[in-house]
Amino acid sequence: MRYAIDDSLTMIGRSLRHATRALDSLLLGVLLPVFLLLLFVHVFGGAIATGTAYVNYVVPGIVLLCAGYGAAGTAVSVASDMVTGVIDRFRSLPILSSAVLTGHVVASLARNLFSTLLVVCVALASGFRPSAGPLEWLAAFGVLTLFIIAMSWLSVCFGLVAGSVEGASSFGFFILFLPYLSSAFVPVDTMPGALRLFAEHQPITPVIETLRGLLLGGAVGDSAWLAIAWFTGLLVLSYATATALFNRRAGASS
Repeated sequence: MRYAIDDSLTMIGRSLRHATRALDSLLLGVLLPVFLLLLFVHVFGGAIATGTAYVNYVVPGIVLLCAGYGAAGTAVSVASDMVTGVIDRFRSLPILSSAVLTGHVVASLARNLFSTLLVVCVALASGFRPSAGPLEWLAAFGVLTLFIIAMSWLSVCFGLVAGSVEGASSFGFFILFLPYLSSAFVPVDTMPGALRLFAEHQPITPVIETLRGLLLGGAVGDSAWLAIAWFTGLLVLSYATATALFNRRAGASS
C-alpha cells in the first residue's frame, strides 16, 4: 500500500509540473471561461430574461464549462504519454502502472479547482451574489469535484484511444459546447421542442441546476440525485474502461 501511494504521489507531481510548463493550455483553460463569463454578463445579459440577475443565473453554467473543458485536457496529456513512448519507460520501472493514470486525474482535479476559484473571483467582481452558507458551499464543492473526476477519467479513455495528441484535443471542443445545450445560459423552456427535450435529459443540466440551487438558495429537487447518479456511474464506467484500455495498450507496446 505504501509503495502504491508513493508511486501515485510521484506521478501526481510529474503531471502537475507538466501542467505548469504548458502555460498556453493552462491560460486557455482559465482565460476562456473568464472571457465567456464577461461576454455573457456584460454583452448578452441585458437581453436575456431569466427571472433573476443574469450574472447569478449564468455563473454556475460558466463554472461547469470551465471545469469540464479543463478536465477534457487530460485526454491530451494521456495521449502525449502514449505516443511519445514514455509509457514503455515507466513499464520498465518497478512502479504501479495505474499510478500513471491516477497522476493525470489528480493533477486535473487540482488544476481545475484552481481555475474554478479564479472564475468565481471574477464572477464576484462582476456582481455575482451567492446566498449559500457553509454547508451549501461544501455540497457544491462535492458535486463539482465528482463532476471533474468523472470527466477526467472519461478524458483518459479518449486519450488512450485517440492515437494522436491532435485527435485527443478534439474531445475538449465537444465538452466546451455541450453546456450550451443545457440550462447553463438560458432556461430550457425557452428552447424548441426537440432541443428542449435533449437539454432536459442530458447529464450536464442536473449538475448545473444543483449548483445553481445550492449557491443561490433555490430548490434543488431531484437534480442533485440525478447529478450524483449520472456522474458516479460515469466515473465507475470510465475508470474501469480506462484501466482496461491502459493495460491493453501498454501491454501491446511491450
